[in-house]
Amino acid sequence: MSAFFEAHRALLDQAIEATRTRGYWSAYPEAASGKIYGESAKADAEAAFRAMLGKPFDIDQPGDGRVGCEVSPYGIALGITYPASSADRLIAMSTAAGAAWARATIENRVGACLEIIHRINRQSFLMANAVMHTTGQGFMMAFQAGGPHAQDRALEAVAYAYDEMKRVPGAANWSKPQGKGDPLVLDKAWRIIPRGVSLVIGCATFPTWNGYPAIFASLATGNTVLVKPHPGAILPLALTVRIAREVLKEAGFDPNVIMLAPDDAQAPIAKELVTDPRIAIIDFTGSPVFGQWVREHAVTDLVFTEEAGVNPIVVDSTSDFRGLCGNIAFSLTLYSGQMCTAPQNIFVPADGIETNEGRKNFDEVAAGIGSAIDKLLSDPDRATALLGAIQNEATLKRIEAARRLGAVVRDSAPVAVSGFAQARAASPLIVAVDADNEAAWGEERFGPIAFAIRTPSTRDAIALAAGSASRKGAITASLYSTDEAVIDAASDAFAKAGVALSVNLTGGVYVNQSAAFSDFHVTGANPAGNACLTDSAFVANRFRVATVRRQKAA
Repeated sequence: MSAFFEAHRALLDQAIEATRTRGYWSAYPEAASGKIYGESAKADAEAAFRAMLGKPFDIDQPGDGRVGCEVSPYGIALGITYPASSADRLIAMSTAAGAAWARATIENRVGACLEIIHRINRQSFLMANAVMHTTGQGFMMAFQAGGPHAQDRALEAVAYAYDEMKRVPGAANWSKPQGKGDPLVLDKAWRIIPRGVSLVIGCATFPTWNGYPAIFASLATGNTVLVKPHPGAILPLALTVRIAREVLKEAGFDPNVIMLAPDDAQAPIAKELVTDPRIAIIDFTGSPVFGQWVREHAVTDLVFTEEAGVNPIVVDSTSDFRGLCGNIAFSLTLYSGQMCTAPQNIFVPADGIETNEGRKNFDEVAAGIGSAIDKLLSDPDRATALLGAIQNEATLKRIEAARRLGAVVRDSAPVAVSGFAQARAASPLIVAVDADNEAAWGEERFGPIAFAIRTPSTRDAIALAAGSASRKGAITASLYSTDEAVIDAASDAFAKAGVALSVNLTGGVYVNQSAAFSDFHVTGANPAGNACLTDSAFVANRFRVATVRRQKAA
């Protein structure tokens, strides 16, 4: 049994138990505390990040050339280059490394995965800088979501993988009675057979949080992994691969079990990788447009996707109007709407809602949410931390176009970021439209764009919200109501549409937050994605079982 496995066995047992009980549990502290990560960890990590700028990335991976043109949404050109190889060479090297990895024991593979996650955790401050300056997340969000929360998701995938593989016994004696005759006796042994080369295509906004479940589910089940980052967010996954290769080498494996597959917009390799018959598993996170292309053109039929959707909120009534407005405002503001779980469509009955402050008409509800955003952003430091920066300039163009789709309730505006004069940051836009203007609200408009939608009734609001989720996809839905019959109707409608529903959130939990070991992120039951992070189905099909039956000699 590997030393790495023994070192982390207790943690693995806790993680497996957490997947079964699904209460709150986290393996990695989310507080950016020097007491936890080292008194000088934050300063050391920032210095290490600055030292990487403008240089070739230090990784022991062969390459035929170098690529890299990342520019921080905060206005810094990273200037880091990474070793690049052709799709053919990457797949060949990955395949060659896979033989010994596939033969390794479950414990050896899982132990290596657990050690990789452990070492990534010790570099959480460096990862925070990398995530911040590629995705545009504020530093604290980059630390938490890009660090400990992503690491929890990685551990969750390993726990599921280990649990599923250990359901298969290594060996058994099979004896079938034959009445008065001697029984039929066979010795049976079973082997876990990995699928082969796994391709993980990363996204620009949450490269680690979305990428880790796939990377570690494939590694733990014996597959080799090619990590193809988004050209704008290579560094976080490059750091991940570097750490993983170091651990694999120490464990006696070919480090090419995991390889970085970077490219740039001028010479992309994703399509070559997707269409190569040697790729056995594909995990994709990103836009529905390219997600559809991947699903249609992949040679393998084992494709896991998390794409995007049109996430709704239905407002029927509330016992805490101020809390409702504040909670929705935070959800709309956080990371400038660039989360796949961020709400876009707020359905409100045209004749208003009942609240603890009396009846509020449609305009008052929309204005209340807008005012809550203004209050939330009134402190510049808090605004910077919450909004972050806009990852892609195309998002700013979408904001401009969305202004023309209805009546502007709250306009989006640039936001200054202290210390980063060239940062592109924008506050949320809220546009009021009628329910029949589905051309406006019926499509995903990625970024800080929200629609307040006038509906004939709450029943219509639920039907429109759930219907759009079924057609276009949705990862989250939210409902505000004091009526249990309405809550029951919405629960049924959104379950049928395959959407996770949050009810009456007015405190410190928000619809766009998803907790590892408890929340199933994406159901796989609507067009927002065909896979769930993380459930048994996400890991179990990454391996197969081969049997050896042997009859003893007489």
